[in-house]
Amino acid sequence: MSAAAVKIVLFANTDWYLYNFRRALALALREAGYEVVLLSPAGPYGARLEAEGLRWQPVPMSRRSLNPLREARLLLHLAALFRRERPALVHGFTIKCAVYGALAARMARVPARISAVAGMGYVFTSTDLKARLLRPPLRGLMRAAFDGANARVILQNPDDAKLFREARLADARRIVLIPGSGVDCTRFVPEPMRGPPRAPFRVLLAARLLWDKGVAEYAAAARLLHAQGRAIECLLAGEPDPGNPAAVPEATVREWDASGVLRWLGHVEDMPALLATVDLVVLPSYREGLPKGLIEAAACAKPLITTDVPGCRDVVEHEVDGLRVPPRDAAALAGAIARLHDDPDLATRLGRAARIKASSTFDERIVIERTLAVYRELIGSTHRNVYR
Repeated sequence: MSAAAVKIVLFANTDWYLYNFRRALALALREAGYEVVLLSPAGPYGARLEAEGLRWQPVPMSRRSLNPLREARLLLHLAALFRRERPALVHGFTIKCAVYGALAARMARVPARISAVAGMGYVFTSTDLKARLLRPPLRGLMRAAFDGANARVILQNPDDAKLFREARLADARRIVLIPGSGVDCTRFVPEPMRGPPRAPFRVLLAARLLWDKGVAEYAAAARLLHAQGRAIECLLAGEPDPGNPAAVPEATVREWDASGVLRWLGHVEDMPALLATVDLVVLPSYREGLPKGLIEAAACAKPLITTDVPGCRDVVEHEVDGLRVPPRDAAALAGAIARLHDDPDLATRLGRAARIKASSTFDERIVIERTLAVYRELIGSTHRNVYR
């Protein structure tokens, strides 16, 4: 079978996600001779994808919509699009796109479906009433979407795989573990020369500004460290995500910045340059798929502090390549930051070990090759029956 005859659709909930997390995969597919179509809601990163020579199409999707008629129209739109495009495989990312992409692909009789779920998302992690009410119907949709011999579910950590098996969200034989989207270890690199310790000691949390990333605990830890009189500067990089119910209000972040609790950098385009200026990277998240920000920092040989929760614990082994603290515990987070502030030798040792793990486990070339292996498995067994 010639790869040139095969079309693959990559579908995500933002063009930003496609550009920052899956562009390398799309370019690798194109290099291998596949035809690639990228789908997401409209946004400014669509033009960037097109500038790379990739084909991108906007779809009329609202991430927060719960309107049944609107959601039905989206499914019909996707199914019609798939019938026109006639892909051999549809690969959806994040829960909504994974479910809707797979359901629409079934409706359009697309031969192969891959659903990549990067963390369990708001519906499964929040204790809000709305989230609890949404869980039963979402479980039903997931079971329908992920069923079938020519379907695969890609998960990023063993905890999520265990949850999927126990909740019977997908057949265990259809679950594939691939550690995240990978990181370019030739772009994210350690500083060539490290001089004397910086003053102040610079700590960074880089993430979407969501409560479940542990942003409030980070701000509280910064207050505690400031009260101790430590020469520590706490930086926060990222923007509020109004499409997510767990978004931190921008006014709250601006208040932290104005009061001197932390310094808010907003969106940062050049993460390698920012990482070169900091001493420590933290992510006090409540749950992750596999946090790319931590892996990027690890590739730069930065010591890491994160929480002992699914996804995060797969990046950081306590006192080997970072430190782990309990989730939702600002005092423990502050204590871990203080420990590395006081012990630069430990911080250096942890950072070096983090770089080794990033290169051997999370390099994007490893992740892309494992993803392409799943494509070859599915397309090789189904392509002859495409759209009979």
